[in-house]
Amino acid sequence: MQSLIALLLAAAPAGTGAMVDAAVLDHAVRKGDRLDAQDFRIEQKPAIAARGAVTREAASGMEATRAIPAGAIVRASDLAPAQLVRRGEAVVIRILNGPLAITTAGRALGGGAKGDTVRVVTNATSRTLDGQIESAGTVRILNP
Repeated sequence: MQSLIALLLAAAPAGTGAMVDAAVLDHAVRKGDRLDAQDFRIEQKPAIAARGAVTREAASGMEATRAIPAGAIVRASDLAPAQLVRRGEAVVIRILNGPLAITTAGRALGGGAKGDTVRVVTNATSRTLDGQIESAGTVRILNP
């Protein structure tokens, strides 16, 4: 058995044992947590394990799509743009029609990041509208 392991190690492609600096999580994060550059530390990792890792800067402002343990290398598939509006959350609805702008309170029926389309319901009339997420807690309706 030991000779088989030695044979496999000898047959490994050159460079697989090389170590590189990789950003790893300093602490565990939960699904939906927003990441910042301070959430990471740099560690030496095998190049093969660090392949596909995102940088601290690229992860900054993104949201975890799953729970990630401390010390893990974060990949692009572990991240998504941060949700500015969440389902069931109170939102400000801006209805724009030419020079006319109406602002009302409402509730989001879905969630998403900036620029995503989301359904909202107005508190005053219970009318359901489709809009585009403009900023945190704000949805813009272009054609009511």
